Amino acid sequence: MKKLLALLLLMPTTALAHPGHVEGSPFAAGLSHPMGGADHLLAMLAVGLWAASIGGRAVWALPLTFVSAMLAGGTLGAAGAHLPLVEPMILASSVLIGAAVALALQPGLAATLPVIAVFGLMHGHAHGIEGPAQGLMAYAAGFALATTVLHLAGIALGRLPPVRWLGAATAAAGLMLAVA
Repeated sequence: MKKLLALLLLMPTTALAHPGHVEGSPFAAGLSHPMGGADHLLAMLAVGLWAASIGGRAVWALPLTFVSAMLAGGTLGAAGAHLPLVEPMILASSVLIGAAVALALQPGLAATLPVIAVFGLMHGHAHGIEGPAQGLMAYAAGFALATTVLHLAGIALGRLPPVRWLGAATAAAGLMLAVA
């Protein structure tokens, strides 16, 4: 994880821009989109980290809420609906969720799920705007699957003893993206 963080911090900012499209199928484009941008990657791992650190029902509720809201946001983005502050909220998601893990915050689900839903909505909106005109359902399935895999990776990492340090590293990497 330390090597991944160091690599992310040393990347030029132009490498953090992701086009949202790959040659081939809409499913492949959707699958690659969350993996192609450090902002999405960090936030989706952070959701899994936070879910694991809270434990209990949060382990499935946080990822399910994020993916559901992300699909709704993707629909809005594909339809051309405007949401304010999408990019700042995407950047804030990794910083704030990482900080929550680092600080061992464990609010109840009633407080946590709306926050996760807003972040998921914003990430989805970005995916929807950048999605293909044709094959939107396959594209959405791809980005939902990739996001789920990243959440599961975050949950697995969140079971490691240094979970608070992983949260702090995620928040720090998110801050680096914000100022890059």
